[in-house]
Amino acid sequence: MYPLVLASTSPYRRELLARLGLPFATAAPGVDEAAVKRQLRDPAAVVTELARQKARAVADRQGAAIVIGSDQCACLDGAVLDKPGTEANARAQLAALAGRTHELLTAVALAHPGGTIEWTEVTRLTMRALSGDEIARYTATEQPFDCAGSYKIEHLGITLFERVDGADWTAIQGLPLLRLAAELRRLGLPLP
Repeated sequence: MYPLVLASTSPYRRELLARLGLPFATAAPGVDEAAVKRQLRDPAAVVTELARQKARAVADRQGAAIVIGSDQCACLDGAVLDKPGTEANARAQLAALAGRTHELLTAVALAHPGGTIEWTEVTRLTMRALSGDEIARYTATEQPFDCAGSYKIEHLGITLFERVDGADWTAIQGLPLLRLAAELRRLGLPLP
């Protein structure tokens, strides 16, 4: 059996993958995300290419392994909402999302000795109308500055939403485990 490697330093993705109960290592992919974002404009193309590059970068260093690369972005009106980085940016993103429906795209590339399997999960999220005070309280409490869309839906961020439509709840958190588990089983990893 090939070793399993997560091409990510994200604590969220590491926590999600650990739920499958398989031993795995993590490795920083070292991909120039800004270059990909400058080159490609379509949000789906961006996350797909970044997931692919992350998986390939680590797979090229690992040798024979199963390597999981993933990337995610929030999109509003066809524009990518990057991780906000600051409280001011998070407040601005949440104000733009308030009362509207946006998409969260989560791409996965699974590099293995026989090739690469790729897919993208699309989740549509409808945020309720939010006041400036509600946004300020949320960002001060949760500090979602490293999260696409400026929310942590698996925590207090759930209170910001009216509706969530998607096939896999874990995709929202950064790694769609339903399809990933199925693909890993197909590659021979011992999952129930």
